[in-house]
Amino acid sequence: MIGIDVGGANLKVVDSSGVHIHYCPLWQEAPIQELLTPYAGSENAAVVMSGELADCFSSKQEGIEFIVSEVKAVFPDAIFYGMDGKFHTSAVPQLAAANWLAMADMLRHRYPGAVLVDMGSTTTDIIPLNAFDSMIGQTDLTRLQQGYLVYCGLLRTNVATLIQTAEVNGLNTPVSTEYFASTGDVYVALNRINEDLFSADTADRKGTDRTSCMRRLARVVCADLEEIGESGALDIAISVYKTQMSLIVRVVEKIVLYHGAKQIIAVGIGSALVAEWTGSRDLSTELGEYTDAMPAYAVREIVATLSEAELLS
Repeated sequence: MIGIDVGGANLKVVDSSGVHIHYCPLWQEAPIQELLTPYAGSENAAVVMSGELADCFSSKQEGIEFIVSEVKAVFPDAIFYGMDGKFHTSAVPQLAAANWLAMADMLRHRYPGAVLVDMGSTTTDIIPLNAFDSMIGQTDLTRLQQGYLVYCGLLRTNVATLIQTAEVNGLNTPVSTEYFASTGDVYVALNRINEDLFSADTADRKGTDRTSCMRRLARVVCADLEEIGESGALDIAISVYKTQMSLIVRVVEKIVLYHGAKQIIAVGIGSALVAEWTGSRDLSTELGEYTDAMPAYAVREIVATLSEAELLS
């Protein structure tokens, strides 16, 4: 059995050889079948998704049907994990954005008193594992409303959605609301991630080297990099960094307090940052590369614990 997570921007596969992450934006012509074909063979697939929300679809249900169809073209007997905590074989509404629940389902027995924080490229999920039963059936809408989903991540978030002004070389400066730079630019500019981890499209579709990232950051205040210098670009990066850190820490602390959690555990490509900000346990030290593709890993692990009768009960 292999695990597959079909997100809006990335297709993640976990098999016996490890983790495979493919940039696969669904709002473009996503080659899902082409990317999955090399994994086809004697193994079946367990699947979770969140890509049904991509705006190329007129509704979540249309997105679900597209993803199920694409996967089944390669894995005809694929099973799909839903937000009801069960597996399905057809494109039912319960499949929408169940990737976070699959992680919680797998980890709740290992860390029963913990809050799980998954910082990915686009979003940050905050999941109280001691409240798993009450989390079943939650949608992205209800999770946004209750603080379990923060729509910002390590790479793809438009910096103008996080800050309205920035101190630039000592002057408080309003920012443009154009999509000039993303959080990936911030973390490369601050040397918090290597440029090869910046796996998403950049705002200008140009390089992910540090200079290119700082040029995009300068655009946020309608300037060239030469105009404000490296110091000015880093001022903007620091403003975004501090704002994002404050936002995530505040929400995590609220969830921890509300649910009486005893521990915080972090996964996702931003797990090291989350661990630093919240004093949490970074599961990458235990699970290695699997933490970068936790939903795909989780759904594969869940299947391994169930009998054939339990899978589709």
